[in-house]
Amino acid sequence: MPSHPIEAANEDSIFGRLSADEFYAQHGVSHAEAWMTNSRGVRLFTQSWEPTQRSNRKGQILLLHGFTSNSSWAVQLTAIGLAAQGFSVRALDHEGHGRSEGLRAHLPDIHATAADCAQFAHDTRRETKHPGPFFYVAESLGGTLALMLHLRHSELHCDGIVFIGALCGISPSYMPPRPLRLLLGLAATLVPTLPIVPTKPIAELSFKEPWKLRLVKKDPFRINLRPRPATAHAMLQAIAEIEAKVGEVTVPFLVVHGEKDLICDPEGVKMLYQKAASKDKTLKIYEGMWHQLVGEPKENLDIVFSDICAWLDARAGA
Repeated sequence: MPSHPIEAANEDSIFGRLSADEFYAQHGVSHAEAWMTNSRGVRLFTQSWEPTQRSNRKGQILLLHGFTSNSSWAVQLTAIGLAAQGFSVRALDHEGHGRSEGLRAHLPDIHATAADCAQFAHDTRRETKHPGPFFYVAESLGGTLALMLHLRHSELHCDGIVFIGALCGISPSYMPPRPLRLLLGLAATLVPTLPIVPTKPIAELSFKEPWKLRLVKKDPFRINLRPRPATAHAMLQAIAEIEAKVGEVTVPFLVVHGEKDLICDPEGVKMLYQKAASKDKTLKIYEGMWHQLVGEPKENLDIVFSDICAWLDARAGA
């Protein structure tokens, strides 16, 4: 059973007691960083992780992080774990996240963010002579973006999507009170960038293991702001669009989701599973688990990560 690299971390560093280079070497992975400029002139930070044994390469993965997250902390550990299993992994920091330019945590147009991901994927595919199978592994808001890519950028020819705690619906317990939701559209017009949407802290509701929560809070690029009205409004619009077009989803997919997810409603991914036209689809709702499956105790995470790797291997022909 493959083990997720976060178990080699500690609450002070994602690399534990090792240097970054030592950590990559220990997992049989090489790492590189680069920048791209999107169609709006914004510079976005990108990263890649390659299995050191290139002859064992199974395919490519575009790893899509969630809202207020980035590709350099807990998400990077997932990238390292997938690369250690033989996949070439690429990720970018969305505008306003991580090391990318832009107002922090401001995504007023989810379609524009999906277009950035499509641009990055096109560049990656073009630079690779023998790309092999191509997958999206998408966490939280990344799941919304993966669906947008599938529905609006089918020329990318994705071979499958792994949804990890995907945002296909917002948990009722996380939603602002109904009167405030009704005013959200107005606030998105009048004060689009003020971080005033009343929500509970994301990290505390996501990471079950206390030491992993402490590790996440030490992320130097961590965003600890309330959502901005234009961003919250754009997310709700994106979810509504997915609900309207879910019958057009044909890509093979795996859903892994915590039953006790208080951020992204498990009912949203159940709707995706039930209504998608995909012939190859798998839904796994893990009893008692929270939003961030990487934040679960080792015995839980081992099950989830093993399920993900087995699903990818089967569809990569490994």
